[in-house]
Amino acid sequence: MTGKTVTRADLSEAVYQQVGLSRAESAALVETVLTEICTCLAEGETVKLSSFGSFVVRSKGRRVGRNPKTGVEVEIEPRQVMVFKPSNVLKARINGSHVANGADDTDDD
Repeated sequence: MTGKTVTRADLSEAVYQQVGLSRAESAALVETVLTEICTCLAEGETVKLSSFGSFVVRSKGRRVGRNPKTGVEVEIEPRQVMVFKPSNVLKARINGSHVANGADDTDDD
């Protein structure tokens, strides 16, 4: 399942083609949106994009891990991780289904 990797340049080009901004304005717009998402996540906020999904920062506690090669136990420090929860709309689109209008577009698992 190898597919094309979408880059910032690809996103900027799509904005340029579909919105009609200049290439420089399109690149700046994409960069601004990505920077805002990163800033919010760094501050521990959840970023929810309707019909797309949510980026959530979660705390993982201290735990003991094991080196699979040597079997030596190692303590893993607590840390923050970012997870992405796709909306039901995105899940359906990926699976070729259709979600009726008015359907809840996020999972609250």
